[in-house]
Amino acid sequence: MNILITGAGRGLGVELVAEALERGHGVIAGVRHPEQEQPELAKLAAAYGDKLTVARLDVTDEEGIAALAAELKAQERTLGAIINNAAVLTARNTPVEVLDLQDMLTTMDINLYGPIRVVKHFLPLLTETKPSIINISSEAGSISNAYPGDYPYSISKTAMNMFSQQLHVYLQDRGVHVLSVHPGWMHTDMGGEEAPTDPRQSAGGIITLIEQRKDPKGVFRFVDYTGKDMKI
Repeated sequence: MNILITGAGRGLGVELVAEALERGHGVIAGVRHPEQEQPELAKLAAAYGDKLTVARLDVTDEEGIAALAAELKAQERTLGAIINNAAVLTARNTPVEVLDLQDMLTTMDINLYGPIRVVKHFLPLLTETKPSIINISSEAGSISNAYPGDYPYSISKTAMNMFSQQLHVYLQDRGVHVLSVHPGWMHTDMGGEEAPTDPRQSAGGIITLIEQRKDPKGVFRFVDYTGKDMKI
Protein backbone atom coordinates (compact mmCIF):
# COMPACT_ATOMS: atom_id res chain seq x y z
CA MET A 1 0.00 0.00 0.00
CA ASN A 2 1.13 3.55 -0.75
CA ILE A 3 0.16 6.10 1.89
CA LEU A 4 0.16 9.88 1.49
CA ILE A 5 0.77 11.65 4.81
CA THR A 6 0.55 15.42 5.24
CA GLY A 7 2.44 17.30 7.93
CA ALA A 8 5.00 14.50 7.88
CA GLY A 9 8.08 16.37 9.10
CA ARG A 10 7.58 16.10 12.85
CA GLY A 11 5.36 14.94 15.69
CA LEU A 12 2.66 12.44 14.84
CA GLY A 13 3.36 12.89 11.12
CA VAL A 14 6.90 11.55 11.19
CA GLU A 15 5.83 8.72 13.51
CA LEU A 16 3.13 7.75 11.02
CA VAL A 17 5.78 7.68 8.30
CA ALA A 18 8.07 5.49 10.41
CA GLU A 19 5.29 3.09 11.41
CA ALA A 20 4.00 2.71 7.85
CA LEU A 21 7.48 2.06 6.48
CA GLU A 22 8.25 -0.47 9.21
CA ARG A 23 5.11 -2.38 8.19
CA GLY A 24 6.22 -2.51 4.57
CA HIS A 25 4.12 0.26 3.07
CA GLY A 26 5.33 2.91 0.67
CA VAL A 27 5.01 6.48 1.92
CA ILE A 28 4.74 9.86 0.28
CA ALA A 29 5.66 12.24 3.10
CA GLY A 30 4.30 15.71 2.49
CA VAL A 31 6.22 18.61 4.05
CA ARG A 32 6.06 22.32 3.43
CA HIS A 33 9.80 22.88 2.95
CA PRO A 34 11.57 19.71 1.76
CA GLU A 35 14.66 21.76 0.97
CA GLN A 36 15.16 22.39 4.68
CA GLU A 37 16.87 19.84 6.88
CA GLN A 38 14.52 17.00 7.82
CA PRO A 39 16.72 14.86 10.10
CA GLU A 40 14.14 12.26 11.08
CA LEU A 41 12.90 11.80 7.53
CA ALA A 42 16.51 11.65 6.33
CA LYS A 43 17.18 8.73 8.67
CA LEU A 44 14.10 6.94 7.39
CA ALA A 45 15.12 7.59 3.78
CA ALA A 46 18.53 6.07 4.47
CA ALA A 47 16.90 3.01 6.01
CA TYR A 48 14.06 2.45 3.53
CA GLY A 49 15.33 3.90 0.26
CA ASP A 50 12.75 4.40 -2.46
CA LYS A 51 9.93 3.19 -0.22
CA LEU A 52 9.89 6.80 1.04
CA THR A 53 9.26 9.84 -1.13
CA VAL A 54 9.57 13.23 0.56
CA ALA A 55 7.49 15.74 -1.38
CA ARG A 56 6.65 19.43 -1.17
CA LEU A 57 3.09 19.64 0.10
CA ASP A 58 1.72 22.80 1.68
CA VAL A 59 -1.96 22.16 2.38
CA THR A 60 -2.77 25.88 1.87
CA ASP A 61 -1.31 25.85 -1.66
CA GLU A 62 -3.90 24.33 -3.96
CA GLU A 63 -1.78 24.89 -7.08
CA GLY A 64 1.10 23.01 -5.46
CA ILE A 65 -1.18 20.19 -4.33
CA ALA A 66 -2.57 19.83 -7.84
CA ALA A 67 0.96 19.80 -9.29
CA LEU A 68 2.08 17.03 -6.94
CA ALA A 69 -0.99 14.96 -7.76
CA ALA A 70 -0.33 15.42 -11.47
CA GLU A 71 3.32 14.44 -10.99
CA LEU A 72 2.40 11.24 -9.19
CA LYS A 73 -0.22 10.42 -11.81
CA ALA A 74 2.37 10.89 -14.56
CA GLN A 75 4.61 8.44 -12.67
CA GLU A 76 1.65 6.01 -12.54
CA ARG A 77 1.74 6.12 -8.76
CA THR A 78 -1.38 5.02 -6.90
CA LEU A 79 -2.55 5.43 -3.33
CA GLY A 80 -4.08 3.07 -0.83
CA ALA A 81 -4.57 5.67 1.90
CA ILE A 82 -4.52 9.40 2.57
CA ILE A 83 -3.79 10.63 6.09
CA ASN A 84 -4.64 14.30 6.57
CA ASN A 85 -2.41 15.08 9.53
CA ALA A 86 -1.16 18.65 8.99
CA ALA A 87 -2.64 21.06 11.53
CA VAL A 88 -1.97 24.08 13.70
CA LEU A 89 -3.07 25.01 17.22
CA THR A 90 -3.42 28.75 17.75
CA ALA A 91 -4.97 31.10 20.32
CA ARG A 92 -4.66 28.68 23.23
CA ASN A 93 -6.82 29.65 26.20
CA THR A 94 -7.86 32.90 24.51
CA PRO A 95 -11.26 34.29 25.57
CA VAL A 96 -13.64 34.95 22.70
CA GLU A 97 -13.75 38.66 23.64
CA VAL A 98 -10.12 39.08 22.59
CA LEU A 99 -9.91 36.38 19.92
CA ASP A 100 -8.02 37.51 16.81
CA LEU A 101 -10.15 36.42 13.87
CA GLN A 102 -7.00 36.00 11.81
CA ASP A 103 -6.22 32.99 14.00
CA MET A 104 -9.60 31.57 13.02
CA LEU A 105 -8.95 32.16 9.32
CA THR A 106 -5.45 30.68 9.44
CA THR A 107 -6.55 27.64 11.41
CA MET A 108 -9.51 26.86 9.18
CA ASP A 109 -7.32 27.28 6.10
CA ILE A 110 -4.87 24.66 7.35
CA ASN A 111 -6.96 22.32 9.51
CA LEU A 112 -10.11 22.14 7.38
CA TYR A 113 -9.61 23.57 3.92
CA GLY A 114 -6.22 21.85 3.71
CA PRO A 115 -7.68 18.33 3.95
CA ILE A 116 -10.44 19.32 1.53
CA ARG A 117 -7.84 20.45 -1.00
CA VAL A 118 -5.82 17.26 -0.54
CA VAL A 119 -8.83 14.98 -1.00
CA LYS A 120 -10.02 17.03 -3.98
CA HIS A 121 -6.81 16.46 -5.92
CA PHE A 122 -5.61 13.07 -4.65
CA LEU A 123 -8.91 11.19 -4.61
CA PRO A 124 -8.47 10.16 -8.28
CA LEU A 125 -5.19 8.42 -7.27
CA LEU A 126 -6.86 6.51 -4.42
CA THR A 127 -7.33 3.38 -6.54
CA GLU A 128 -5.60 0.60 -4.62
CA THR A 129 -7.61 -2.23 -3.08
CA LYS A 130 -9.68 -1.27 -0.01
CA PRO A 131 -8.55 2.36 0.21
CA SER A 132 -8.85 4.66 3.23
CA ILE A 133 -9.00 8.35 4.07
CA ILE A 134 -7.98 9.19 7.63
CA ASN A 135 -8.59 12.71 8.88
CA ILE A 136 -6.70 13.41 12.10
CA SER A 137 -9.23 15.08 14.37
CA SER A 138 -9.33 15.67 18.13
CA GLU A 139 -11.55 15.19 21.16
CA ALA A 140 -11.52 19.01 21.18
CA GLY A 141 -13.87 18.80 18.19
CA SER A 142 -16.58 16.97 20.15
CA ILE A 143 -19.72 19.12 20.48
CA SER A 144 -20.88 16.93 23.39
CA ASN A 145 -17.72 17.82 25.32
CA ALA A 146 -17.47 21.48 24.30
CA TYR A 147 -15.37 23.74 26.50
CA PRO A 148 -14.66 27.50 26.38
CA GLY A 149 -11.27 27.90 24.76
CA ASP A 150 -9.12 26.84 21.81
CA TYR A 151 -11.84 28.22 19.55
CA PRO A 152 -9.97 28.01 16.23
CA TYR A 153 -8.66 24.48 16.78
CA SER A 154 -11.85 23.04 18.28
CA ILE A 155 -14.16 24.49 15.66
CA SER A 156 -11.87 23.37 12.84
CA LYS A 157 -11.88 19.79 14.17
CA THR A 158 -15.66 19.77 14.59
CA ALA A 159 -15.92 20.79 10.95
CA MET A 160 -13.36 18.11 10.06
CA ASN A 161 -15.66 15.50 11.59
CA MET A 162 -18.49 16.73 9.36
CA PHE A 163 -16.23 16.53 6.33
CA SER A 164 -15.38 12.92 7.21
CA GLN A 165 -19.07 12.08 7.57
CA GLN A 166 -19.84 13.61 4.18
CA LEU A 167 -16.95 11.76 2.54
CA HIS A 168 -18.15 8.48 4.05
CA VAL A 169 -21.61 8.95 2.55
CA TYR A 170 -20.15 10.02 -0.79
CA LEU A 171 -17.55 7.28 -1.08
CA GLN A 172 -19.03 4.25 0.67
CA ASP A 173 -20.30 2.75 -2.59
CA ARG A 174 -16.71 2.88 -3.90
CA GLY A 175 -15.50 0.97 -0.86
CA VAL A 176 -13.46 3.88 0.53
CA HIS A 177 -13.01 3.63 4.29
CA VAL A 178 -13.25 7.09 5.92
CA LEU A 179 -12.59 8.00 9.54
CA SER A 180 -11.94 11.02 11.72
CA VAL A 181 -9.43 9.90 14.34
CA HIS A 182 -8.61 11.37 17.73
CA PRO A 183 -4.91 10.49 18.13
CA GLY A 184 -4.84 11.03 21.90
CA TRP A 185 -3.15 13.73 23.93
CA MET A 186 0.36 13.16 22.65
CA HIS A 187 3.81 14.12 23.83
CA THR A 188 4.64 16.35 20.83
CA ASP A 189 5.40 20.02 20.23
CA MET A 190 1.66 20.61 19.95
CA GLY A 191 0.62 18.38 22.86
CA GLY A 192 3.31 19.49 25.29
CA GLU A 193 5.56 17.69 27.72
CA GLU A 194 2.78 16.67 30.11
CA ALA A 195 0.88 14.70 27.47
CA PRO A 196 0.69 11.00 28.39
CA THR A 197 0.50 9.36 24.95
CA ASP A 198 3.56 8.32 22.96
CA PRO A 199 2.97 9.51 19.37
CA ARG A 200 4.44 6.27 18.01
CA GLN A 201 1.78 4.34 19.92
CA SER A 202 -0.88 6.52 18.36
CA ALA A 203 0.68 6.14 14.92
CA GLY A 204 0.64 2.37 15.29
CA GLY A 205 -3.04 2.43 16.14
CA ILE A 206 -3.86 4.63 13.17
CA ILE A 207 -2.00 2.43 10.68
CA THR A 208 -3.82 -0.58 12.16
CA LEU A 209 -7.15 1.19 11.59
CA ILE A 210 -6.18 1.46 7.92
CA GLU A 211 -4.91 -2.10 7.58
CA GLN A 212 -7.88 -3.67 9.36
CA ARG A 213 -10.45 -1.16 8.05
CA LYS A 214 -12.05 -0.90 11.47
CA ASP A 215 -15.48 0.68 11.45
CA PRO A 216 -17.17 2.54 14.32
CA LYS A 217 -19.91 0.73 16.20
CA GLY A 218 -22.19 3.75 15.83
CA VAL A 219 -23.22 5.85 12.86
CA PHE A 220 -20.55 8.52 13.22
CA ARG A 221 -17.10 8.13 11.66
CA PHE A 222 -15.28 9.53 14.72
CA VAL A 223 -13.02 7.18 16.70
CA ASP A 224 -9.85 7.27 18.77
CA TYR A 225 -6.62 5.66 17.61
CA THR A 226 -7.66 2.31 19.11
CA GLY A 227 -10.91 2.31 17.14
CA LYS A 228 -13.16 3.23 20.07
CA ASP A 229 -16.11 5.45 19.18
CA MET A 230 -15.78 9.10 20.19
CA LYS A 231 -18.65 11.41 21.16
CA ILE A 232 -19.65 13.80 18.41
